[in-house]
Amino acid sequence: MKITQEIKDSTVIMTLDGELDASSSVLLDEELSDPEIMKYSKILVDCQNLHYISSAGLGVFISHLQRFEDAQIKLIFYNMQDKVRNVFEILGLDLLMTIVSDYEEARTIANE
Repeated sequence: MKITQEIKDSTVIMTLDGELDASSSVLLDEELSDPEIMKYSKILVDCQNLHYISSAGLGVFISHLQRFEDAQIKLIFYNMQDKVRNVFEILGLDLLMTIVSDYEEARTIANE
């Protein structure tokens, strides 16, 4: 798993590349736990190259949801492959998290 971040104004664009499993979820947790991320009002997660997500990977996002909501930070996923999106939908996480089709839609929702 490779995780990269790009900062644009008040937005963190986080790109996930590979498989988010138990071992790589630790890296994601470190990224999302970094106090610096709380300086931004939007986190856009590019999932185009995310090929697999385990329950541990999902758990990392779930564990940070409330903290981001309390800080009024929008967490938005985009470019999600169908097989990854199905995991979110089967578990009902698409009702808790914002998942959109592409970057432009993510930007639009983030700026509402």
